[in-house]
Amino acid sequence: MPRPDEAIPATLARPGAMRFWLAVCLIGTTTGLAAAALTRLLELVQGAVWRGSGTNIIQAASRADLTRHVLVLLAAGILIGVGQLILTELSSGNGIDTTAAIWFYAGRMPVLRTLGSALLSIFAVGMGASMGREGAPKQAGAVFANLFSDAEGLSDEQRRLLVACGAGAGMGAAYGVPLGGSLFALEVMRGELALRFVLPALFASLIATGVSWLALPNAPTYSIAPFTNSAALMAWVIVTAPIFAFGSVLYVRLVRWADKNKPGGWRRFIAPAVVLGLLGLVSARFPQILGNGKDLSQAVFAGQIGTQLVLALLLLKPLATIMCMRSGVPGGLFTPSLTFGALLGAALGHAWSAFCPGVPAGFFALLGAGAVLAATTQGPISAVVLIMELTGRDRSFILPLILIAGIATLIARSIDHRSIYDARLSDEQVAKRRDLRDRERSEFEAPR
Repeated sequence: MPRPDEAIPATLARPGAMRFWLAVCLIGTTTGLAAAALTRLLELVQGAVWRGSGTNIIQAASRADLTRHVLVLLAAGILIGVGQLILTELSSGNGIDTTAAIWFYAGRMPVLRTLGSALLSIFAVGMGASMGREGAPKQAGAVFANLFSDAEGLSDEQRRLLVACGAGAGMGAAYGVPLGGSLFALEVMRGELALRFVLPALFASLIATGVSWLALPNAPTYSIAPFTNSAALMAWVIVTAPIFAFGSVLYVRLVRWADKNKPGGWRRFIAPAVVLGLLGLVSARFPQILGNGKDLSQAVFAGQIGTQLVLALLLLKPLATIMCMRSGVPGGLFTPSLTFGALLGAALGHAWSAFCPGVPAGFFALLGAGAVLAATTQGPISAVVLIMELTGRDRSFILPLILIAGIATLIARSIDHRSIYDARLSDEQVAKRRDLRDRERSEFEAPR
């Protein structure tokens, strides 16, 4: 059991509490500033290379010719290869995944390598790579938590929690979802919704999101119409939830395959250019596969994409993400997973509507996004709250969303307990993490 000054301070009267809570405030502030700066940088890169006046990459890329598609994506691949070469020379050793850092390195991460990878991912996504943009602010938040833990002389237990809080704060600031970001930190990154962890996660995400709103719009990420529940919709939820579960398991296993088979040696500097060059060729016909998937999800939620295109993108968009990851392109997986769920939900919704019409296609897509997000992250509570905050609505879909997220997560977890954030962990590490979590709980619950 940790000493009183090493434990998570539940009150301000505990030993070392002021140092701990000062670190929480500093993490939230710096992560919010970093998220705002990285988001603006992504918009600048995207506007410059695609010559778009707005932030919608699909619209900008739709106006570009084949040559621009190939050249932009090829340039992105070359930039990533050169960037990785520079980071390898400047920083000894390999990068550490945030999940692995929290559980096996007491939250310690290589600062230069992690921030360099985060910056590379922003350029990659802005230029069209099919990866998530939240990876960069998550990494920045985790690094700041690591640095401030060092500066304040915090214990390993405190550092592990604060690195998870920093990652969740990055998520919250990137998408304007303070509650969802804090739950993501606890349920997904730290793996435990313990009462003593709640306030640090809440405050870090709240401060980061509030600071980011000084530069970023305080508005929902997705605009959706109000939906109406029905018996037919609830029947669809029960029938299709297992399909979302199986799809999520397959997606997670593909993510794991891609991560475990990244190229080594000189190929790691060539593969991004090859894969992104091919992505450029395909994107000239299907510009919807470019970027993190935010604009595509919005179009699917609004029912603006027909059945044939939905079916094509259901194959192409996840394939683009998996191949980008396989080639070593850095980036997040949150929005790509959400987009996969939206496309799968729309496809299943179109099939259902052929026999039982009346439910808007966007409603199916929204529930599919929530189901896959919950099952791939193994975090149903954070997934439900994130969908609510991302859309700015709740009452019109909360009941079917909770039901489909719960069923899909239960079935997926029964098949494979891994999440997309466990992809870089070996079977031995997953077992060790489970043992560490059980030991941590038993120590805390032991009589004092």
